[in-house]
Amino acid sequence: MASGTNLSANLQEAGRLIAQAAQAGARLVVLPENFALMGMSEHDKVGVREAPGQGPIQDFLAEQARRHGIWLVGGTVPMECPDPGKVYAACLVYDDQGRVVGRYDKIHLFDVHLPDNDEHYEESETIVAGDRVVVVETPFGVMGLSVCYDLRFPELYRGLLDQGAEIVVLPAAFTAVTGRAHWEALVRARAIENQVYVVAAAQGGYHVNGRETHGDSMVVDPWGNVLDRLPRGSGVVTGTLDRERQQSIRRSFPSIYHRRLSCNL
Repeated sequence: MASGTNLSANLQEAGRLIAQAAQAGARLVVLPENFALMGMSEHDKVGVREAPGQGPIQDFLAEQARRHGIWLVGGTVPMECPDPGKVYAACLVYDDQGRVVGRYDKIHLFDVHLPDNDEHYEESETIVAGDRVVVVETPFGVMGLSVCYDLRFPELYRGLLDQGAEIVVLPAAFTAVTGRAHWEALVRARAIENQVYVVAAAQGGYHVNGRETHGDSMVVDPWGNVLDRLPRGSGVVTGTLDRERQQSIRRSFPSIYHRRLSCNL
């Protein structure tokens, strides 16, 4: 997606794409970070924050999961936190009955200055960081949750692996500058080093607020092969999560069992 400032329009576009994915046979659908709103300022998300189980964004996600009979990862949803001027960036997982079965609050916040184009990002001004590593049991395997900037922290993915992750989802809104330099290399590295499928759903294009995101949504298998990708714009990528192939890779090339150092999270 290339989401804008109109929440209802973004939800309409997300609904169109979810239907397209479901019609193509998808049983697990992942939306990008900030799919419901890319505001004119970072503070706009605070104005649409929701309490758990309440609000138009969560109602939309639950209804879409039920309607299409899919498991749905709702990118990120701005959720209430104790600070009235901030939100949690919550990645919500819905089962095919529309029930919330998992929630991950983004841990790593993008507080960065990009000198190449003088872009500044201070997510900590409006987002409260989470503190839990989260996996969800699904019919497709154990699924680990991560969001955007998390991609740069391999210890998080080792933590997900230690909790049994076979799939990792990555809703994202990578900047154009950092995406061109690092996105594909990091997505494929996380898949290869942990021998997991990575489903990376990214914002991609120009946004009303002047921001440009990199895009390149992709599904990567445990050997690092890109199964499908969409370089830019609005659309759907698909791939088959083959657990037998994954187990074969883990047996024949057992690098995840050869670890000698541990990371304490």
